[in-house]
Amino acid sequence: MRILRYRDSAGSIHLGCQHDQKSVTRVEGDLFGSLKDTGQPAEVAEWLAPLIPTDILCIGLNYRKHAAEGNQAIPENPVLFIKNKGALQNPGAPIVLPKKLPSQSVDYECELAVVIGKECLNVSKANALDYVVGYTCANDVSARDWQRNGGGGQWCRGKTFRTFAPLGPVLVTKDEIPNPNDLKIKTILNGEVMQDWTTSDMIFDVPTLIEFLSASTLLLPGTVILTGTPHGVGFARKPPVFLKAGDTVTIDIEKIGQLTNPVVDEDWK
Repeated sequence: MRILRYRDSAGSIHLGCQHDQKSVTRVEGDLFGSLKDTGQPAEVAEWLAPLIPTDILCIGLNYRKHAAEGNQAIPENPVLFIKNKGALQNPGAPIVLPKKLPSQSVDYECELAVVIGKECLNVSKANALDYVVGYTCANDVSARDWQRNGGGGQWCRGKTFRTFAPLGPVLVTKDEIPNPNDLKIKTILNGEVMQDWTTSDMIFDVPTLIEFLSASTLLLPGTVILTGTPHGVGFARKPPVFLKAGDTVTIDIEKIGQLTNPVVDEDWK
């Protein structure tokens, strides 16, 4: 099932099932329980991120060629950082370049997002995917200057500005993606392909990440795991390519779809 979350013309929020680019029907139930497609046409006035995450756990340096382009050693364990829920952004809504804490080096990062569907503690790789409800596209938007120099050695400051976690457009249930480490993944900036690779290049695959993140740690339903980005990011290009107002950035993942967001400057003086 391709699940979306939307707002109707009266302002109410519902779940829907996407059948094709034009056909959406209303879904009843709970994302982490049972869902029923009513077959009734959905009135979609605004497309929303497919869920409001409980937590957003992010993995850095998880593609071999991305580590190489940044001259970084292959990590022994997954590199974990977080984004707060206030960074969430909807499909089609703008990525806002910060001006209160200004950045001149805001970067794109296409990522496969894994959504945990039930309480998850000390699971093994063998059954890790049993705890997944589905997958969606993510853009791990990153202010590289704050990530590297303004966070006291931590990445979170440069990763968690408002709108820096677009998710969507739909959540594809795990039955439709039996192997999350066999998907093509791209970033398209103003019509130009900037990243074009495959999730098979992950250093730590999805089951390994879930095993690691759940070790002595309780992952709650609605936890979103951003699994890292492939090579081709803006900071590693010569010359570097960073997001600017007027850009349009699209994350494209096989079997999921396209997450597109315009880019604007923050309205702050």
